Amino acid sequence: MRAIFTHRFVRQYAALSATRQAKVNKQIGFLLTDLRHPSLRAKKYDEARNIWQARVDNSYRFYFRIEADRYELLSVIPHPK
Repeated sequence: MRAIFTHRFVRQYAALSATRQAKVNKQIGFLLTDLRHPSLRAKKYDEARNIWQARVDNSYRFYFRIEADRYELLSVIPHPK
């Protein structure tokens, strides 16, 4: 699998602190090797639009689609608690 990044994801990622960017990088690495990695807690977020949610940390989540052989990373935002 490989990752592609939407403009929205890139813009949101750039606004994060360096510490949080490192966490995102680590979690994307896990995603690329194992969708079921325990720290991701990946789950289907929106069945109709094929959007998945995965955990960055307690406060942030990233959203993505699975398209053939790639993950399309859509956004990385604060978790709506």
